[in-house]
Amino acid sequence: MSEKTPLSYYLSPRGAEVMRAELKELAQKERPRIVEIVSWAASNGDRSENADYQYGKRRLREIDRRLRFLTKRLENAIIVDPASQSMRDQVFFGATVTYVDEEDQEYTVTILGVDESDFARGEVSLISPVARALMRTRVGDEVILHTPKGPVEIEILKIVYPD
Repeated sequence: MSEKTPLSYYLSPRGAEVMRAELKELAQKERPRIVEIVSWAASNGDRSENADYQYGKRRLREIDRRLRFLTKRLENAIIVDPASQSMRDQVFFGATVTYVDEEDQEYTVTILGVDESDFARGEVSLISPVARALMRTRVGDEVILHTPKGPVEIEILKIVYPD
Protein backbone atom coordinates (compact mmCIF):
# COMPACT_ATOMS: atom_id res chain seq x y z
CA MET A 1 0.00 0.00 0.00
CA SER A 2 1.58 3.28 -1.08
CA GLU A 3 1.22 6.46 0.90
CA LYS A 4 0.05 9.50 -1.04
CA THR A 5 2.67 12.25 -1.19
CA PRO A 6 1.45 15.68 -0.03
CA LEU A 7 1.59 18.31 -2.77
CA SER A 8 3.34 20.67 -0.36
CA TYR A 9 6.55 18.65 -0.78
CA TYR A 10 7.05 19.49 -4.45
CA LEU A 11 9.85 21.95 -5.22
CA SER A 12 11.55 23.14 -8.38
CA PRO A 13 15.35 22.92 -8.50
CA ARG A 14 15.49 26.72 -8.15
CA GLY A 15 13.18 26.63 -5.11
CA ALA A 16 15.28 23.93 -3.45
CA GLU A 17 18.45 25.92 -4.09
CA VAL A 18 16.94 29.05 -2.53
CA MET A 19 15.96 27.04 0.57
CA ARG A 20 19.44 25.48 0.82
CA ALA A 21 21.03 28.93 0.55
CA GLU A 22 18.80 30.28 3.34
CA LEU A 23 19.60 27.24 5.50
CA LYS A 24 23.33 27.75 4.96
CA GLU A 25 23.12 31.49 5.65
CA LEU A 26 21.21 30.95 8.90
CA ALA A 27 23.39 28.07 10.15
CA GLN A 28 26.81 29.40 9.19
CA LYS A 29 26.47 33.17 9.53
CA GLU A 30 23.34 34.45 11.28
CA ARG A 31 23.14 31.97 14.16
CA PRO A 32 26.86 32.22 15.14
CA ARG A 33 26.58 36.03 15.02
CA ILE A 34 23.57 36.01 17.38
CA VAL A 35 25.23 33.47 19.71
CA GLU A 36 28.17 35.85 20.00
CA ILE A 37 25.86 38.77 20.86
CA VAL A 38 23.99 36.70 23.46
CA SER A 39 27.28 35.58 25.05
CA TRP A 40 28.51 39.17 25.22
CA ALA A 41 25.17 40.38 26.67
CA ALA A 42 25.12 37.56 29.25
CA SER A 43 28.58 38.58 30.45
CA ASN A 44 27.25 42.09 31.23
CA GLY A 45 25.39 40.93 34.32
CA ASP A 46 21.66 41.21 35.06
CA ARG A 47 19.90 39.34 32.25
CA SER A 48 16.36 40.25 33.30
CA GLU A 49 16.77 43.88 32.17
CA ASN A 50 19.30 43.27 29.40
CA ALA A 51 17.59 44.03 26.06
CA ASP A 52 20.46 42.63 23.97
CA TYR A 53 20.26 39.35 25.86
CA GLN A 54 16.44 39.14 25.71
CA TYR A 55 16.30 39.99 21.99
CA GLY A 56 19.20 37.67 21.18
CA LYS A 57 17.58 34.70 22.93
CA ARG A 58 14.30 35.36 21.11
CA ARG A 59 16.12 35.68 17.77
CA LEU A 60 17.98 32.39 18.42
CA ARG A 61 14.65 30.61 18.97
CA GLU A 62 13.33 32.07 15.70
CA ILE A 63 16.46 30.99 13.82
CA ASP A 64 16.34 27.48 15.30
CA ARG A 65 12.67 27.14 14.40
CA ARG A 66 13.37 28.22 10.80
CA LEU A 67 16.38 25.87 10.58
CA ARG A 68 14.20 22.93 11.70
CA PHE A 69 11.50 23.89 9.19
CA LEU A 70 13.92 24.22 6.25
CA THR A 71 15.76 21.01 7.14
CA LYS A 72 12.52 19.04 7.36
CA ARG A 73 11.14 20.54 4.14
CA LEU A 74 14.33 19.76 2.20
CA GLU A 75 14.50 16.21 3.60
CA ASN A 76 10.95 15.50 2.43
CA ALA A 77 11.01 17.53 -0.78
CA ILE A 78 10.38 15.98 -4.15
CA ILE A 79 12.48 18.00 -6.57
CA VAL A 80 10.72 18.20 -9.93
CA ASP A 81 12.52 19.81 -12.85
CA PRO A 82 9.87 21.35 -15.15
CA ALA A 83 12.41 21.36 -18.00
CA SER A 84 12.32 17.55 -18.04
CA GLN A 85 8.53 17.42 -18.55
CA SER A 86 7.84 15.16 -21.51
CA MET A 87 4.11 15.93 -21.89
CA ARG A 88 4.49 19.61 -22.73
CA ASP A 89 1.01 19.95 -24.23
CA GLN A 90 -0.61 19.50 -20.81
CA VAL A 91 -0.39 21.54 -17.58
CA PHE A 92 1.70 20.00 -14.80
CA PHE A 93 4.02 21.29 -12.06
CA GLY A 94 6.35 24.01 -13.37
CA ALA A 95 4.22 25.01 -16.35
CA THR A 96 3.73 28.66 -17.23
CA VAL A 97 0.13 28.98 -18.36
CA THR A 98 -1.64 31.84 -20.09
CA TYR A 99 -5.42 31.84 -19.80
CA VAL A 100 -8.29 34.22 -20.39
CA ASP A 101 -11.44 34.69 -18.31
CA GLU A 102 -15.04 35.51 -19.28
CA GLU A 103 -14.25 39.24 -19.37
CA ASP A 104 -11.34 38.73 -21.82
CA GLN A 105 -8.81 39.51 -19.07
CA GLU A 106 -5.60 37.59 -19.78
CA TYR A 107 -3.45 36.11 -17.01
CA THR A 108 -0.12 34.27 -17.00
CA VAL A 109 0.92 32.15 -14.01
CA THR A 110 3.65 29.64 -13.26
CA ILE A 111 2.70 26.68 -11.06
CA LEU A 112 5.32 26.06 -8.34
CA GLY A 113 5.64 24.55 -4.87
CA VAL A 114 3.92 25.87 -1.76
CA ASP A 115 7.15 27.22 -0.26
CA GLU A 116 8.48 28.91 -3.38
CA SER A 117 5.51 30.50 -5.12
CA ASP A 118 5.10 34.28 -5.06
CA PHE A 119 1.94 35.75 -6.57
CA ALA A 120 3.67 39.12 -7.08
CA ARG A 121 6.02 37.38 -9.54
CA GLY A 122 3.13 35.58 -11.27
CA GLU A 123 3.75 32.29 -9.45
CA VAL A 124 0.94 30.28 -7.87
CA SER A 125 1.11 27.41 -5.42
CA LEU A 126 0.40 23.91 -6.64
CA ILE A 127 -2.49 23.72 -4.16
CA SER A 128 -4.06 27.07 -5.09
CA PRO A 129 -7.51 27.13 -6.72
CA VAL A 130 -5.98 28.48 -9.95
CA ALA A 131 -3.42 25.67 -10.17
CA ARG A 132 -6.02 23.02 -9.32
CA ALA A 133 -8.28 24.29 -12.09
CA LEU A 134 -5.41 24.37 -14.60
CA MET A 135 -3.82 20.97 -13.84
CA ARG A 136 -3.94 18.47 -16.70
CA THR A 137 -5.62 20.93 -19.09
CA ARG A 138 -4.51 21.55 -22.67
CA VAL A 139 -4.55 24.60 -24.94
CA GLY A 140 -8.15 25.33 -25.92
CA ASP A 141 -9.67 23.64 -22.85
CA GLU A 142 -12.29 25.57 -20.92
CA VAL A 143 -12.56 24.95 -17.18
CA ILE A 144 -14.30 26.46 -14.19
CA LEU A 145 -12.15 28.39 -11.72
CA HIS A 146 -13.78 28.75 -8.30
CA THR A 147 -13.09 32.24 -6.94
CA PRO A 148 -14.40 34.13 -3.88
CA LYS A 149 -16.75 35.99 -6.27
CA GLY A 150 -18.08 32.71 -7.62
CA PRO A 151 -17.25 30.35 -10.48
CA VAL A 152 -15.49 31.84 -13.52
CA GLU A 153 -14.99 30.07 -16.83
CA ILE A 154 -11.45 30.30 -18.16
CA GLU A 155 -9.87 29.16 -21.42
CA ILE A 156 -6.28 27.93 -21.70
CA LEU A 157 -4.37 29.90 -24.36
CA LYS A 158 -0.75 28.80 -23.95
CA ILE A 159 1.38 26.30 -22.00
CA VAL A 160 5.16 26.77 -21.74
CA TYR A 161 7.85 24.82 -19.88
CA PRO A 162 11.45 25.99 -19.34
CA ASP A 163 14.07 24.54 -21.71
